[in-house]
Amino acid sequence: MTDEREADQTQTGAELHARRGEPPVAARASANHSATNQQQQRDPLNTLTGCERILILGRTGSGKTTIARELAAALGVPHVELDSLYFGPDFSRAPLSLLRERTSAAIAGDRWVTDGNKRTVRDLVWPRADTIIWLDYPVYVSLWRLARRARTRTAALSAQAAQTGRRTGLPKQMLAAARGVLTALRSHRGQRREYPRMFAQPTNQHLAVARLRSPRATRQWMARVTEAARPSA
Repeated sequence: MTDEREADQTQTGAELHARRGEPPVAARASANHSATNQQQQRDPLNTLTGCERILILGRTGSGKTTIARELAAALGVPHVELDSLYFGPDFSRAPLSLLRERTSAAIAGDRWVTDGNKRTVRDLVWPRADTIIWLDYPVYVSLWRLARRARTRTAALSAQAAQTGRRTGLPKQMLAAARGVLTALRSHRGQRREYPRMFAQPTNQHLAVARLRSPRATRQWMARVTEAARPSA
């Protein structure tokens, strides 16, 4: 049974994530009122009208990069993949200063779709974004997709090793696969606790948030918002 079918049988919900915090103090009332008005004018669950800079969130293996790439193509805007700014050849990693420099440059534009959960650049990405799409799937969806991804990459590396006689990429791939599984398991409950609290913070009131709870809900959402984004004949 595929991950999509399993998820469809359990959770097919989507929701515009509500913020129910305490009223702001008077000193912040004006700024918060303006940010709240901007957020309320957007309804990313049904249309991306007014959504210029979109961040796709989700645990490892949720498919956020694929969704971000497809959405950017449908909207005709740049896709910024944060992982590509961080990882180099053979899973090498960019220094933090370089990652932040690359990220700042990549999100400087007026319109884009990006994906990633990296805490080290969250203070750069979240203030620039105006919309968040949260792929909050059951954990087994991520585990299934991670296993499928690892199998595909390992098969490709094995074929390459058979031709060249070099197997240097295989150990790193296996390590990356194991790390991905651990990250998915560790982040499952953490994100469900952390993100709602973060969305409710005054500094994030400018963000309109749509929460998608299954691959089927995401497919339906994609069809809905991309259809609405197409120019009328």
